[in-house]
Amino acid sequence: MSSEAETGRVARAAGTIGLYTLVSRVLGFIRDMVVARAFGASAIADAFYVAFRIPNLFRELLAEGTMSAAFVPVFTELLTRRDRDAAWRLASRIFTLLLLAAVVVTCIGVLAAPLIVQLIAPGFDRTGSQHELTVLLTRIMFPYLIFMSLSALAMGMLNSLRSFSAPAMAPLSFNLMIIGCALWLAPHMETPALGLAIGVLLGGFAQFAVQIPALIGQRMVPIPRWQPNHPAVRKVGALIIPVIFGLSVTQVNLLVNTLLASYLDEGSVSYLYYGMRLIHFPLGIFGVALATAILPSLSALAARGDLAGVANGVRDGLRLILYVMIPAMIGLMALRIPMVSLLFERGAFDSTATAGVAGAVLAYASGLWAFATVRIAASTFYAMQDTATPVRIAAIAMAVNLVLNLALMGPLAHMGLALATALAAMVNVGLLLWALGKRLPDLALSRLWPSVARTVVAALVMGGLCSWAANQPIWEDGLFGQTVWMTMTLSVAGLTYLLIHRLIGGDEGPELLRAVRARRNR
Repeated sequence: MSSEAETGRVARAAGTIGLYTLVSRVLGFIRDMVVARAFGASAIADAFYVAFRIPNLFRELLAEGTMSAAFVPVFTELLTRRDRDAAWRLASRIFTLLLLAAVVVTCIGVLAAPLIVQLIAPGFDRTGSQHELTVLLTRIMFPYLIFMSLSALAMGMLNSLRSFSAPAMAPLSFNLMIIGCALWLAPHMETPALGLAIGVLLGGFAQFAVQIPALIGQRMVPIPRWQPNHPAVRKVGALIIPVIFGLSVTQVNLLVNTLLASYLDEGSVSYLYYGMRLIHFPLGIFGVALATAILPSLSALAARGDLAGVANGVRDGLRLILYVMIPAMIGLMALRIPMVSLLFERGAFDSTATAGVAGAVLAYASGLWAFATVRIAASTFYAMQDTATPVRIAAIAMAVNLVLNLALMGPLAHMGLALATALAAMVNVGLLLWALGKRLPDLALSRLWPSVARTVVAALVMGGLCSWAANQPIWEDGLFGQTVWMTMTLSVAGLTYLLIHRLIGGDEGPELLRAVRARRNR
């Protein structure tokens, strides 16, 4: 298959993933709006988000990150050799080991919850009730790790089989469960936050369950198969070890942010959470979608030894992702205050919380392009079954993040923590791309500069329009007026960006449109 055809295939797959991710992100915002209305940016909200982060940390280490980085390349290599039976046996062996590891970690996590909470959020010790609530919520949500681990394996298998719809739809069920429990279970409980924790647990189960029919359709349902010493399992294990260390670096950054935020003013943990949620909207719809779609393609090219094809795929992926992320970055920065107000400012979430979250959005958004491109760069190393290089670079980024956290949290409070995260991501992606240039002589990143220049010019014009709109008094006209004005602003700004980008010679928009049409025709 030619590199142009492979790029089109990746773009179509990213379109499918992005469409379902869009719906999931909308539901995620509805979920956050429901939680924000009930708890605002309070001590209870801080307790919930800290407790939620703890099993998420282990989910990244044991599930989603390792499946993408270690399992998918080996699984795809077997599929490339047209040995589906061997691929299924590998999946069954990994399923058994993953399930066992998740159960063991869950049991330890439930028993050690008080110690874990004390380590992650020592500032909560100032009020014993907040610490106790966080421990209880952690224990309820920890079994969610088991279901999310199995869900991540299913996602990796289906994405490698180029079946993208079911894994992309799976997060919808997760958000629906939390929304349902927040609306109809939490209000009837003596401690409403427990209803949210139960929703997380049920959502994890649902996210795995909805992918089972697709696995059945592919005749790829894994079964218990205990062969930890099989060569293919050892190969995955050899890739997993450095991946876990690399992901540990990323998670340590998040935990350090949480730890330091627990010493700041009440609500700081929630400010960072809600701010990152807004960043995750464009990042998930296109950034994660493209990285998910490109990994099997790059893995297949690498398995065939086509490094020139890998280089072309990386360059095209970066070009398309920057085409979307740069205007998203500028738009978020310009519209941060009215956007946060529209989404969250009601009930217990007041104007002070809006200002706090908007500050986090401003700082995080400066690194949106880096958060997105680092996924493409890291996925390329994973596709070439090199998981050690990203680990070494991530360790450097972690050190940078820690130094910047300590330097910036004093003068900038929670905004300093968010800005440190963004700057560390820029260091991370810069070093990854430099290392890729050494591995892939045909990468030639200088070819991207004309495309990036056109994107920046069009995005800056769009940003000026957004800044003007953000300062209009109509934002004070209530929910309906705000919704109409935001819809009009985003529509006009988006069309302005597309038109100017096209007028100055950009062709990324038509390229993505052709991919969407091809997917629809199929």
